[in-house]
Amino acid sequence: MNVLVALVVLGLVRGSLAFGFGEPTCAYTGSDGVARTCNPYGPRPCCNHYRFCDIPGQACTCSVCIDYRIGNPPVRLVGGQDGKSGRVEVNINDGWGTVCDDFWDIKEGNVVCRQLGFPGAESVEISGFYGHGTGPILMDDIGCAGNEGSLLDCTHLDSSAQNCQHSEDAGVTCTPGIRLANGGASHRGRLEIYIDNQWGTVCDDQFDMSDANVVCRQLGFPGADSVQSEASYGQGSGPIHMDDVSCSGSETNILDCTYVGALQEDCAHSEDVGVICSLGSEVRLVGGSTEKKGRVEVFKDGSWGTVCDDLFDISDGNVVCRQLGYTRAETTLSRAYFGQGDGPIHLDNLECTGTETNIFDCLGASAIDCGHSEDVGVSCV
Repeated sequence: MNVLVALVVLGLVRGSLAFGFGEPTCAYTGSDGVARTCNPYGPRPCCNHYRFCDIPGQACTCSVCIDYRIGNPPVRLVGGQDGKSGRVEVNINDGWGTVCDDFWDIKEGNVVCRQLGFPGAESVEISGFYGHGTGPILMDDIGCAGNEGSLLDCTHLDSSAQNCQHSEDAGVTCTPGIRLANGGASHRGRLEIYIDNQWGTVCDDQFDMSDANVVCRQLGFPGADSVQSEASYGQGSGPIHMDDVSCSGSETNILDCTYVGALQEDCAHSEDVGVICSLGSEVRLVGGSTEKKGRVEVFKDGSWGTVCDDLFDISDGNVVCRQLGYTRAETTLSRAYFGQGDGPIHLDNLECTGTETNIFDCLGASAIDCGHSEDVGVSCV
């Protein structure tokens, strides 16, 4: 048997090489009883976007799909809520284990996220932020340059030499493979998707509010305000990754919707679609005696979370209060003055100048090391 054919049959050829065959790799029957094919460039109701079926020509289910972007060792994120964040776990010698946070920084996070098919890391988390794992701690003292193709390519101590506890399990939040470009603000712009290590655009054919709502929720906004067609935010460059997008509106990822992929689309960049997302209640005050005061909570990545009091001062408070329609902050209150929140802690070490119109426009830490006992509060006037 030809070596390449053998590798494909075994599911070992990954990335663009596997996609080079250009045809759906296998058929399967969905949970609704409908027979479909797993198409590398089309809808993926069986496997998520980063996977293809590894038994060409045979019936398959999601259990026989492999992630072509995951290198050696396999890596996964556990304990997060959105698929792009969580405790980092690696598989070595057929066993899953965690990674110690000693020397863990954004360079290591970038390697993990790119290995999973994301553009890079948004932040890294330490001290068992996503919960304590079980089993062995397989990697410690990791040192990446940031351009490695696999975490295993970075210098590290293995399980026999590590000196960590699971309270030091490392985590990461990956940059989503979706963005709004050229709109002048994070909530509006030309829709761009990251596929096969390349940013590309989305065609406006059939793109409507159901599709836009999926995009905006994926970006952490409550929903969409409008769809902008005919390259309203300028023409993009590179591939047009998606055409004829059709979402029900309940999907959590635009790639879960049906669409025509890059090899079949019939659009030009003059048809690049844009989206304006609703800011809605992106920030709120909770637990105060009046609506003008309370624990600061922000809406990000589809969930409400708190803000750490580290470095939080009156400049940060002013931004929060003006964003809520008040004149300014009267005072800021630390150490969970309005009670401890629950869920994620979204922001830490904020450094607003005080002139920003949105709390997310302020600089902040890439690693969050707070507990809810440090939830910050604000009193506005």
